[in-house]
Amino acid sequence: MRRRRSVLKPARLTPLDILHTGMAGMRNRPMRVVLSALGIAIGIATMISVVGISASSKEELLRELDKLGTNMLVVTPGTDLLSQKEVPMAKDAAGRVARIDGVEQVGATGLLDHTVRRSEKIDDMITGGISVQSATEDLLTTLRGSMRSGTWLNAATGKYPSVVLGDVAAQRLGITEPGQRVYIDNEYFTVLGILDELPLTPEVARSALVGWEVGRTRLGFDGRPTTIYERSADDRVESVHGLIPRTVDPQTPHNVEVTDPSSGLQAKAAAEGAFSNLLLGLGGVALLVGGVGVANTMIISVLERRYEIGLRRSIGATRGQIRASSSPSRCCCPDSAVSSASSWAPPPPAATRSATAFPGWSRRGRSAAVSPPPSSSAPWRASTQRSAPPICPRPSPSTRPDPGGPAESAQADDNS
Repeated sequence: MRRRRSVLKPARLTPLDILHTGMAGMRNRPMRVVLSALGIAIGIATMISVVGISASSKEELLRELDKLGTNMLVVTPGTDLLSQKEVPMAKDAAGRVARIDGVEQVGATGLLDHTVRRSEKIDDMITGGISVQSATEDLLTTLRGSMRSGTWLNAATGKYPSVVLGDVAAQRLGITEPGQRVYIDNEYFTVLGILDELPLTPEVARSALVGWEVGRTRLGFDGRPTTIYERSADDRVESVHGLIPRTVDPQTPHNVEVTDPSSGLQAKAAAEGAFSNLLLGLGGVALLVGGVGVANTMIISVLERRYEIGLRRSIGATRGQIRASSSPSRCCCPDSAVSSASSWAPPPPAATRSATAFPGWSRRGRSAAVSPPPSSSAPWRASTQRSAPPICPRPSPSTRPDPGGPAESAQADDNS
């Protein structure tokens, strides 16, 4: 009978062997592992910081825009083309704007030729950049403002010498609470309240606001508004913007100017978005450079460990076992993934495999197949698996096996 050829079956690696072999690369190259992990951690932290800071800044700006609204328009007198002088608006200009279809709220102010001071002892030339204006009762609602302290002007208080200060005006005058008095046109006015910050209307924040009726009776106001604020529906802003000049001054609509105070914040939000995109692109380039560096390190590591992988394959290790041994360290550092890449390398030549033959190897056939002793195959597999070191140094020229020794002897025996 023809004798059946025994086939060498690969031994199984225990979890302890897999862990020991997989961590060998990290133990032998600790500096490379630390630098690779540190570089990747810095790159990821930079990306998160850049995206987080820019996104939070933009979100805060958009939240402020939603709170203030983008549907407010400001109407001011224009300049005559011939005389280059300001053309005042009609006394009922605010009422005309309120009758436009789509307009929801209207408020107005009228600039007065007076100054506000803390007392009569202060020279009237020291204004502090604070203007005095008459305001309608609907102004605060139209601006979506709020009172920091005190109350707003109403039908009752608007007839008496009382004033509401903007936040900047109160700071410059040194007024901290309602009940104090300021000096306007040789008369003391009682402070009713102080406004909160108004980002869309800084001119109101720097003003002392008196009632519309008080301005006409006590301060010489002619009743012509110098600024009209209106809010319309979001879908009617463009149409209202085109109707306001022809409504306020039908004969010369070019003498009326209409502006959108929220356009500046919208441009700022767009700039914030473009800046965050730029930072995101720079961070992506940095990560790409870091990835190329890690790939370069992996290639170098593969070249360094090719003899180790070849030797492990020559003594019976399969590609699956090599990939399994690299799994523990692959989770800790990308540099350890070189074991996985190395496991796909082709096996060493047949001559190298023949040099590691054990007793019982077959001399029949074209290749020298390694076969264990018939009576002790399982103990032999266990001993060879456990006796093989996890990482083998590169053999020196003096200790390398002769590629042609056993193979040529086997061929000579076959010929004889």
